[in-house]
Amino acid sequence: MSFLSKTLSRVKPSPTIAVTTLAGELRAAGKDVIGLGAGEPDFDTPENIRAAGIAAINEGKTRYTAPDGIPELKQAICDKFLRDNGLTYTPAQISVGTGGKQILYNALMATLNPGDEVIIPAPYWVSYPDMVLLAGGTPVTVAATLEDNFKITAAQLEAAITPKTKWLIFNSPSNPTGAGYSRDELKALTDVLMRHPHVWVMTDDMYEHLAYDDFEFCTPAQVEPALYNRTLTCNGVSKAYAMTGWRIGYAGGPTELIGAMRKVQSQSTSNPCSISQWAAVEALNGPQDFLAPHNEMFVRRRNLVVSMLNAIDGVTCPVPEGAFYVYPSIAGLIGKVTPEGKTIESDEDFSTALLQDTGVAVVFGAAFGLSPNFRVSYATSDDALKTACERIQAFCASLSEQ
Repeated sequence: MSFLSKTLSRVKPSPTIAVTTLAGELRAAGKDVIGLGAGEPDFDTPENIRAAGIAAINEGKTRYTAPDGIPELKQAICDKFLRDNGLTYTPAQISVGTGGKQILYNALMATLNPGDEVIIPAPYWVSYPDMVLLAGGTPVTVAATLEDNFKITAAQLEAAITPKTKWLIFNSPSNPTGAGYSRDELKALTDVLMRHPHVWVMTDDMYEHLAYDDFEFCTPAQVEPALYNRTLTCNGVSKAYAMTGWRIGYAGGPTELIGAMRKVQSQSTSNPCSISQWAAVEALNGPQDFLAPHNEMFVRRRNLVVSMLNAIDGVTCPVPEGAFYVYPSIAGLIGKVTPEGKTIESDEDFSTALLQDTGVAVVFGAAFGLSPNFRVSYATSDDALKTACERIQAFCASLSEQ
């Protein structure tokens, strides 16, 4: 009889972390590896934010705080929601956690009962279904298509809702596709939700500020104010502020839900790092002028990767609206054979062979719930991206028909 929990057997380790770890091990063993798996900016945390963290240490702000955030950070979050999203929250409606992942997990743990269903559009961030399973719920995936630019339609959402549906998890711009829903596209989804008052909305707005070209970010409660009382608007400082290791996520929502999330956090991790909280205050309240030049760099990298991948016969790579990922389809490569005689039967086969043969680490599409694709993170240098794409081009050219 296994000593381990039966619940644990329902989930799997994060594939993105696994790919990054493997790439690191191969690199340590002397292999020339280019890692395109990690979803984190290659920029340093801005100097003013680092200085705020150092000041917090020097000022002795290193003790326990309230379980879900210091008052100063909660107020900064309220100000951010009003400034950027037109949403009014009080500090009592704010939860601060150890990264965006904990915020989502706390909300699911606080609300799900056995049999409750959570709608998750696919492709999805790898952790959504497993967090639902850990919390005792049932993930219900709704597959978007390449033809719809990896965005689900109102009709698909309507068809997925049942009396057991408790949440819709909504992520725009998306990890892994970078797809962003326009205001009109989002309004079509919120119109469906208005017809089903038992369904709540959990947004993952982590890539809000990573929006390109003429795409304008919006969030569900902003588009449909009548959803305000059943929406948990989640965000964090990790991506836009290059603070992945600082581990600060946050959410605004109904007071009762926030209180339940606080209870979960008080009996698990307790407060997020006090130093990181003070740094996050500066991130949200301080200058935002670095965002535009960062985005210009991401657009240049996106365009480079999209153009080089679309030059490959058998690969189709849409142009994403935001984030720092592309999610090319390799439907035209399935069934082809590597020079070593290995048949590419899946996107996992493709990614494994690519890493072994060329040293380029990507994440296979099945991990995100939609195949045959792979995810590239272009949050790395132009030179590394160019070299990696050249290697991908050469690898694909080496494949032959059976």
